[in-house]
This record gives sequence, structure tokens and C-alpha cells, in this order.
Amino acid sequence: MENKVSKIGILTSGGDAPGMNAAIRAVVRTAIYNGLEVNGILRGYQGLIEDDIYWMESRSVANIIQRGGTILKTARCKEFYEYEGRKKAYENLKKRGINGLVVIGGDGSFRGAVQFSKEFNIPCVGLAGTIDKDIYGTDFTIGFDTAVNTAVQAIDKIRDTMEAHDRIFIIEVMGRDAGYIALHSGIATGAENILIPERKTDIEDMVHSLQEKERRKKLVNLIVVAEGDNFGGAEELHKVLKERMPQLEIRICILGHIQRGGSPTCLDRLIASRMGYHAVECLVQGQHNVFIGILNNQMNYIPLSEAVKSKGHINEEWMKIVKILAS
Repeated sequence: MENKVSKIGILTSGGDAPGMNAAIRAVVRTAIYNGLEVNGILRGYQGLIEDDIYWMESRSVANIIQRGGTILKTARCKEFYEYEGRKKAYENLKKRGINGLVVIGGDGSFRGAVQFSKEFNIPCVGLAGTIDKDIYGTDFTIGFDTAVNTAVQAIDKIRDTMEAHDRIFIIEVMGRDAGYIALHSGIATGAENILIPERKTDIEDMVHSLQEKERRKKLVNLIVVAEGDNFGGAEELHKVLKERMPQLEIRICILGHIQRGGSPTCLDRLIASRMGYHAVECLVQGQHNVFIGILNNQMNYIPLSEAVKSKGHINEEWMKIVKILAS
């Protein structure tokens, strides 16, 4: 395909995240401003394979910036893992004259984009749309701020009933491979213990800590656990703690998909708009196959292939803060 991008496609892939619509809006309107034609691709890579693609204009993205989810819908596509599936997707792009892609999603979405671009020379730009905040090269991902604020609001409500009944509550939040939602919401709500996939859970230390607090008559304790914690999440933790400390009242609450929905926060709308604008600028200026992030409030561009090879990591200082503030 031509090196100069004139007609772009945009898709959302993987798990939905609040703010994706704001990013779609920014991409569409910035592209039109630059004289590019824009096509929306429904259901991510699945829609690319099935040619479920439609032309978008400025009004196509009116009144969506405040909406959660994604108007382009999203799906996980096993067929795209195979060369034949990717070839079918390329033929659909070629037929329509689309010679640039903006992919809004997470790690798996970017891996697909890297492979697709390498095989068929399609310029791709990746925007991090994931509530997990587990992408290397950015301080923010679209959807994280909304998700963590949803978790904080829910935990604050649960704390009211904890205090009223002198209970221990185990709250499970999303985070299969990354503990950022658990860490941030746990610190923000004063959790006594925060369990994340990045750290092995020391159950003996936790039991000892709870026993010591019981001796001090501190019966209200909040434990926030990421679903991907190595111990097995809230259900397994509850079972073990109840066996070891049967005298305590322990309840669990799994917040689940509530964290993915809802109107995006101001921060998510802003970073999504900013990233969407810069995605089109990259394609127009010939800066292809890059991941767009924000570091220290500055736009950060790294090769898309680098974004999928590395993972963000949780600073040890955060864990020290948790320990000190929970004492």
C-alpha cells in the first residue's frame, strides 16, 4: 500500500474501557480536519475479517464523549491469530482503500497489530484502552481512572456497613495480570491489606497481622484483592481466613464488571482526546507503527513492538506506603 495515509480505519479491541468513545471521537474529527477519510470497524479484528466496516463523518461521533463502552463494539477474535484470518482482513482493507489503522485496546490488541503490520505493510498506531493500566510506556491508560474511581466509591459504601458491624471485608477488584486497580483503590480507601498479582501473598503474615489487630480490638479490617492474585482471589482467601480465624465475621464482595462501565471521568476524557488527536497526527506525518502514551504529562511515542514486549511495573515505594499507612 502507499506510504502516505489517506484513508484510515479505527477499531476497539479486547476489553471495553470508559473513554474509548472519547478517543474514537478525537480520531474521527482530527482525521476529517486533516482531509482524511475515516472508517469505523465494528467488533475489533472480527469486523475487519468480516468486512463489517462503515464510513464515519463528524456527526457519527456527536454526543458520545460522555458515554462508557464503545460505539464500535469490541470482541476477541481467535481467527485473527491465524495468517489466513489476517489475510482476509487485509483484503477487506485493500478493497476499501484503507491504508492506515488506529487500534484502541490492550496488550493483545497491539500484538495483533504488530503482526498484521509486519505481514501486510499497514501503518498502525496503538492507543492504550484498558482499565488495568498494564501497558509499558505510559502513565495513563484510557479507562483506568474511571474504573478505579468506581471501585473507590463502591468500597467507601461497603466500609460504612463494615464499621457498623465490626467486620472484616474482602473486596475483589478487577486485575487478572496487574494490580493497579487494587493498589490505587486500596490506598485511597485505607485498606489494611492489598493483594496483587505482582507480589506473592504471605498468608501467614496476614493471619498474624489480623490476630494482632484483634488483640488491639481493631475488628474492622478492609482487604482489597486483585482477581489475579496468586492466592486465588477473594473466595480462596475467605476460605483460608475463616478456617484460621473462625471467631471473626468475614464477608466478601466481588465488584466485577461494574468497574468497566459508566461515564468516563474528566481525566479519561482528556487523555483519550489527546491520544486520539496525536494518533492521527502520527499517521499524517508518517510516524507509523507507534504506541502513543503520556509520560510526565508529555506525549510519549515508542515502537508498537516495544510496547508489547515490556510491562509496566509497580514501584516498591507503593508497597511501603501500604504497609506504613495500614498500621
